[in-house]
Amino acid sequence: MDGYYFRTSDLTVGYNGVPLIRDIEIRLRRGEILTLIGPNGSGKSTILKSITRHLAALRGDSYIADASVGAMSYRSLSRQMAVVLTDRIRGELLTCYDVVASGRYPYTDLLGVLRPQDRQKVLDAMEQVHAADLAERDFAAVSDGQRQRILLARALCQEPEILVLDEPTSFLDIRHKLELLSILRAMAKEKGITVILSLHEIDLAQKISDKVMCVRGETIEHFGTPEEIFREDVLAPLYGIAPASYNITFGSVELPPPPGTPDVFVISGGGTGAAAFRRLQREGRPFYTGILYTNDVDYAVARSLAGRVFSAPPFEPVGEDLYLPAEDAMRSCHTVLYTGTPIGTHNRHIARLLDRAASLGLLRT
Repeated sequence: MDGYYFRTSDLTVGYNGVPLIRDIEIRLRRGEILTLIGPNGSGKSTILKSITRHLAALRGDSYIADASVGAMSYRSLSRQMAVVLTDRIRGELLTCYDVVASGRYPYTDLLGVLRPQDRQKVLDAMEQVHAADLAERDFAAVSDGQRQRILLARALCQEPEILVLDEPTSFLDIRHKLELLSILRAMAKEKGITVILSLHEIDLAQKISDKVMCVRGETIEHFGTPEEIFREDVLAPLYGIAPASYNITFGSVELPPPPGTPDVFVISGGGTGAAAFRRLQREGRPFYTGILYTNDVDYAVARSLAGRVFSAPPFEPVGEDLYLPAEDAMRSCHTVLYTGTPIGTHNRHIARLLDRAASLGLLRT
């Protein structure tokens, strides 16, 4: 249908006959990555379990190449869709190799005997997720992060057309988060595997996704490209945070600014001030900063953390109407912190602020 390889139609999910989320409409082409985002308890896992038939849908269905998922046998479905959920797997007396090898069972005979080509696929999958050294380790004894990689290898062994993962980065350190998402991106683009996953890290979701679904309440709030979703007016109400808390430039969330009247004025620019802003925030010291152009990297952080940012439009000269309020605020502070930004033709107003701060005995570096 319209080139979509995976889709849902009129899908409603929930528990014990009680709807949780209604009218879920997903449309994905081969090789696309869809990420579900939203607050805890919003229903992301419920959606994933329903489209994989781990949980019966209350209404509607999912389709792979227009074939009903609900009508497929489990053996047929397991050859087309692999799943990595957050549910703990009991792996007593199983090595990591054994767990990965179970991904080949949809292709074996009734006795589950692995052929030489099956064993090679197990080894290839473990190598792909950088877990070959874990092959003989007891699955029950490895770390959460290692376990996550083993379960991903098991899913890869199934040679799926669609891969579904529920919070796959939850137990991984930053290196392995990036490795895992790079693997998923390569699988999607090089092998045409459609990937559906949930993530808590919205900065990573912004970077990996072709489509993003916002899950909150009884209906899907938004479904679209990262460019359409990762905006203040979408994410702030989704997570119930202040609009300025979401940093559009970095795709990350900042803590709220310290309360109170600022007693520090920070003169920065060109990215030299972000570390100082965050240090002052950690210390609970409210601050002013400026004069920053609104396309400056420091402005992207300051607008979230500063008590007030004195700012100017990009590439425009700073007139007295902008300079004088900044100087007045600076005079009201006990300390003026200069972060060492270079001063050139377009930010000469900084030199003026520095001279005034020095004459008042407030300047620190």
